[in-house]
Amino acid sequence: MSAIMTREQALALLQEHVRTDTLVKHCLATEAIMRSLARRLQQDEHLWGLVGLLHDLDFETTREDSASHGRKSEEILRAKAATHPFPEEGIQAILGHNAENLGIPRTSVFDKAITAAETVTGLIVATALVQPDKKAASVKLKSVTKRLKEKAFARNVSRERIALCEEIGIPAEEFVALSLSAMQGAAAELGL
Repeated sequence: MSAIMTREQALALLQEHVRTDTLVKHCLATEAIMRSLARRLQQDEHLWGLVGLLHDLDFETTREDSASHGRKSEEILRAKAATHPFPEEGIQAILGHNAENLGIPRTSVFDKAITAAETVTGLIVATALVQPDKKAASVKLKSVTKRLKEKAFARNVSRERIALCEEIGIPAEEFVALSLSAMQGAAAELGL
């Protein structure tokens, strides 16, 4: 097998399969968080970033069929394997972020990290959007941690999925700080 897929190849693949601007930005935000998590956990930053970028590759086609979400991404990635190699552990993490709907266990640090990372993006974006300037740069850690405890705020954001950060050894406040910092660092690309 040749070298792992490049970020440029992953971005092209994302743009081929994802047309919604907000979903592309969600994937970019998740990538930024996953890269920071990889550094924190001494994992492969490139692979973790790619998983963040591609975790919702099939979302637009599986939106109404949550039991297929992740499986279509797996098919796409396996079909591209000859020219765009993607490690098995990355495919398993993509599947793991939808473990409940796929009826599979979420057991690895990678599975739990992608699940918590992709979920916290919604909380951070919602917190940014209530700022007067609607910018991530204006969001303070205290605001996000406060909102994390408010179940009525961004009610579709699963606090249980975010809490998986504890299972990978990162306390919730540290996880939120790392995630916020990652998204602030990518704010220009996210338009936030």
